[in-house]
Amino acid sequence: MTRTVLLDGPRAKPAAGGPVRQLVILLHGYGADGDDLFGLVPELARSLPDAAFASPHAPEPCGAGFGYQWFPITNLMPAAMLAGVQDAAPSLERFIEAERDRYDLDDSQVALVGFSQGTMMSLYVGLRRSQPLAAIVGFSGTLVGADTIARGRAHPPVLLVHGSADPLVPVLALHDAVRGLKAAEVAVEWEIRPGLPHAIDPEGLRRAAAFLKAKLPA
Repeated sequence: MTRTVLLDGPRAKPAAGGPVRQLVILLHGYGADGDDLFGLVPELARSLPDAAFASPHAPEPCGAGFGYQWFPITNLMPAAMLAGVQDAAPSLERFIEAERDRYDLDDSQVALVGFSQGTMMSLYVGLRRSQPLAAIVGFSGTLVGADTIARGRAHPPVLLVHGSADPLVPVLALHDAVRGLKAAEVAVEWEIRPGLPHAIDPEGLRRAAAFLKAKLPA
């Protein structure tokens, strides 16, 4: 049964100290929390000094006994994964809208950055909003529900970054995601980081920052 949970987590105002002109929402992976990806903010803020950042904790305690999860991953079958993202989507939608309205922005000034399970959520929610976001960045994740992405409509551009040595989400998931996004007429860029496990490295983060800077309105 779909439910809505009020999400919260760490936030940061623009590094430049002026008004908020952009918003980047960071979505952590399974077993982590909002503070995990919040560590990326200083690097991203160098390229986006007018951006506010928010990194919510996922809606439920992790089944592994630590951190939080967007949905359980005990069943990895496609139908179960789709049901999981669909169950968590309303909570994320509510958070996006609340943060956007907090700074009097519109969707074209908002970007999502996800890692692992957070990438699944970023892609699912970010590609289904009535008004397109500025951009989506996904690290080390998968595309869930590719055949349910509406075609013939505006979608935010996507950047996918994945480690070639990822033991948890094999790099094959990136290639599958790229094919699915292209089939749905979504503009997608991608990069494979050589020898990288299930993680974000400095070069991948720099690529993400440059992508966000190019796609978010100044």
